Amino acid sequence: MTTSTGTKADYEAVIGLEVHCQLRTRSKMFSDCPREYFDQEPNTVIDPVSLGLPGTLPVINEQAVSFTILAGLALGCTIPEHAKFDRKNYPYPDLPKGYQITQFDMPFCVDGGLEVETSEGTRFVRLERIHLEEDTGRLLHRDDGAEVYSLIDFNRAGVPLMELVSRPDIRSAEEAGAFLRSLRRIFRYTGVSDADMEKGSFRCDANVSLRVRGVEELGAKVEVKNMNSFRSVQRAIEFEIERQTVLLDAGERIEQETRGWVDATNETVSQRSKEEANDYRYFPEPDLPPLVIAAEMVEELRAQLPELPAARAARFESEYGVTLDEALLLVDSKQGAEDFESAVTLAGDPGLGRSVAHWFIGDVAGRINDVGRADAELADTGITPEHVAQIVTLVEAKTITASTAKDVLVFAFESGALPEAIVEERGLKQVTDSGAIDEVVRGVIEANPKAVEDYRGGKENAIKFLVGQVMREMKGRTDPNSAAETIKAALDS
Repeated sequence: MTTSTGTKADYEAVIGLEVHCQLRTRSKMFSDCPREYFDQEPNTVIDPVSLGLPGTLPVINEQAVSFTILAGLALGCTIPEHAKFDRKNYPYPDLPKGYQITQFDMPFCVDGGLEVETSEGTRFVRLERIHLEEDTGRLLHRDDGAEVYSLIDFNRAGVPLMELVSRPDIRSAEEAGAFLRSLRRIFRYTGVSDADMEKGSFRCDANVSLRVRGVEELGAKVEVKNMNSFRSVQRAIEFEIERQTVLLDAGERIEQETRGWVDATNETVSQRSKEEANDYRYFPEPDLPPLVIAAEMVEELRAQLPELPAARAARFESEYGVTLDEALLLVDSKQGAEDFESAVTLAGDPGLGRSVAHWFIGDVAGRINDVGRADAELADTGITPEHVAQIVTLVEAKTITASTAKDVLVFAFESGALPEAIVEERGLKQVTDSGAIDEVVRGVIEANPKAVEDYRGGKENAIKFLVGQVMREMKGRTDPNSAAETIKAALDS
């Protein structure tokens, strides 16, 4: 238990995360039952092995083992030569066998870590381990007004589940969110999981404690569960830090317990006392042999690692002149990063990389968001990297203005036609004929004597109004800077 003297102190949050990630295998962890269960009718994606029926024996999913090791390599983990599975015993109704096959003292991956960027700088979060286990069923709680009851759906039972345990190196809710986002990005890049929190394939529990700043001893640990979004994780941790701070300042003790986050009320509530490892009565799984992880296998998997997000972001900075923040946005999705580079290649000049990036981060990202799916990509909008490349090259060649380019992109989203064809068909080429521009400028000056008077009276902003009128008359088909120069030349003469 942690206690305080009742005087207010400067506390430091100490946070460790336990991240559960379902793996993208074809079948479940210990049987050939299909893994995909999302949106299926309850208790239809089940089999005797996952339900633990008498006479069944588990068989290890080799792909799940490979995915776990691949994830560990991406995170700098050490892969021990020897590993084994264990039984974790606890009597929950969503555990059909009465125990879970998991790993206790000999996991597939140990140590490693992940560097995260926050508004306060960079922090390296060490990992303790990554191990492999089977997922549990799901309890579905119901309240029909007359009674409250729970149903069980075993479709999820037996799905390969990789658990990553961080060391208590995280110091704020923001850092926890940054860690989870970076981790999800790596899991998606390596292809081991879709890591979709909405579907429950990427889940997180947070262990939160406080200690007086400068003190090494850890405080009592509170585990927070039931967080189903990055926003929920951050809000739950913020709430728990505040809750524990109030208790310590009041001279009360922090109970070591498990608490659940309630989105509707923005608070954590007590669920049960926190279990210790010996409460689970671990022992080696008698139906599965110990495993030897050959060095050759590890090196084959290492060779499969793609360019990881942090390395790709650093390369984008150096090759294309984008900022770190811009690079991180571009690499958030592996497919998105590949679409960006394809567009740069199609534009034919790496020097146009920053211009291409700004379109991807701005107007194109907005359209992708409009798709309404968290996993939406460029292809879902109906346009391709070639569309973006043509937009950039048309602007660079001064064939169209930046203002016209936005309209062209809208037309491309609507029709799927390539920008070059749209510009030709709609007559959107930039007007560079000085005579035509002069004529429009004269008309605008004659039609807006008040703005002319304001400009000549020293109000520089009046020129912006006049430029806007010229751009409106020319339907955006001239350069606004050139229009401003032409107007000033006419008024100053």
